[in-house]
Amino acid sequence: QVATDFRLWVRSQCDAAIEGLGELMRALVAQAEAGAGMVMPGFTHLQVAQPVTWGHHMLAYVEMLDRDRGRFRDARARMNESPLGAAALAGTSFPIDRETTARALGFDRPMANSLDAVSDRDFALESLAAASITAGHLSRLAEEIVVWMTPMFGFASLPDDLTTGSSIMPQKRNPDAAELVRAKTGRIMGSLVALSTVMKGLPLAYSKDMQEDKPPVFEAFDALDLALVAMTAMVAALQPNTERMAQAAGAGFSTATDLADWLVRELNLPFRKAHHVTGAAVKRAEALGVDLAQLPLDEMQKLEPGVTEAVYKVLTAEASCQSRQSYGGTAPEQVRARVADWRKRL
Repeated sequence: QVATDFRLWVRSQCDAAIEGLGELMRALVAQAEAGAGMVMPGFTHLQVAQPVTWGHHMLAYVEMLDRDRGRFRDARARMNESPLGAAALAGTSFPIDRETTARALGFDRPMANSLDAVSDRDFALESLAAASITAGHLSRLAEEIVVWMTPMFGFASLPDDLTTGSSIMPQKRNPDAAELVRAKTGRIMGSLVALSTVMKGLPLAYSKDMQEDKPPVFEAFDALDLALVAMTAMVAALQPNTERMAQAAGAGFSTATDLADWLVRELNLPFRKAHHVTGAAVKRAEALGVDLAQLPLDEMQKLEPGVTEAVYKVLTAEASCQSRQSYGGTAPEQVRARVADWRKRL
């Protein structure tokens, strides 16, 4: 009976997580729609890499969270077998009907082995694994919000009800909600490790060790529920600073790849040579204290005589984003198409 009740409770928490993830995804899709054309820097190694759009960035998390929903759905489907009627470990001599009780409790079928029915906690472990991966995704987004709100970045802001003032520095508004979401990840992942450790050396069927299965699961899902609610509120209220993001998107020679691509497309240079020419152009621009878009044409032609004025059309962050028209790319048209798709799916 305890195994059955525990399984029913974990199943309900998977359903709640799926619903909570859906609400967060809707908030992210709304941000993506509003920011389909907002240019911001994309990063690798936390260094400015290529321009992307705010909408494209938001949709990356939608894709992650949809995989999280899939993991919870998979876990729910596998756990939806009833242990009720397995008795202590060997089944029973009474003429019970396990199919009927399974159906009455919303299970697909009774578990087929009484020893397994009593001793299995895979359903809890798999759900904790799904929760841990989800928490990791929430933590990554929380970290980005924390970084974006620093004055050095200044990419976004949150309202007062989702930040907290400093006890001694009156000018500060700290993104405490994001920081706490980031911290809850440790509790959720720790719960998976705790239960895995409890179960790893147990012989069949039941041992009193398994009394320790519930506290980590309860704690993890309480933390996950709170983190999802908090993150949904933050995403819905997040205000992007379009001017600051656009300014940063063009920094760090972020359109260098666009120059290399132009050399390949327009002058038929092998990419290896185009890469070399672009690297030399970046060095020259650095020496002159300008960006690629301000590098004089004669300077470019010293590096590659075939370069024309047309090259400057691809050297803005907006043009870079607009050119990324491949499926799944950052072009505003692609972002809007994905937004429309997600609105239907959600």
